[in-house]
Amino acid sequence: MNHQATHSKVISHVFFTGTAKQGSAGPPIGLVDIGVSEAAYIFRVSLPGIEKNQNKIKCEIQREGRVCIQGVVPEIAIPSETGCLYRMQVQQLCPPGPFSITFNLPGQVDPRLFSPKFRPDGIFEVVVVKLGVSIPTS
Repeated sequence: MNHQATHSKVISHVFFTGTAKQGSAGPPIGLVDIGVSEAAYIFRVSLPGIEKNQNKIKCEIQREGRVCIQGVVPEIAIPSETGCLYRMQVQQLCPPGPFSITFNLPGQVDPRLFSPKFRPDGIFEVVVVKLGVSIPTS
């Protein structure tokens, strides 16, 4: 089987709005990788500069496999030992503000059966079960 042909079927178009569209240098926000198993899909989205407890990430998954992730890139302010607060002039990271990332998974899914995980390295990872797959219960 041609591995490259299989890989191109998994990669889908990704659309950006808000500040995710403006970011060009540094670690990019919104890079997407998609994996496939017999029962589910896994996707990982790069969200550098966004911390799990600081921002609420909204992830909506539709039955046809459309995924929309929304959130807010926080304004960076760094306190100093002297009590000064430094406001960063963003040049390398995605500028602060709301963003959305939308893409399609390769097939239909059951939007009720997904498991999101925000990793400490800024990767948002989600496993979602394919439509019609029965999940054994223990």
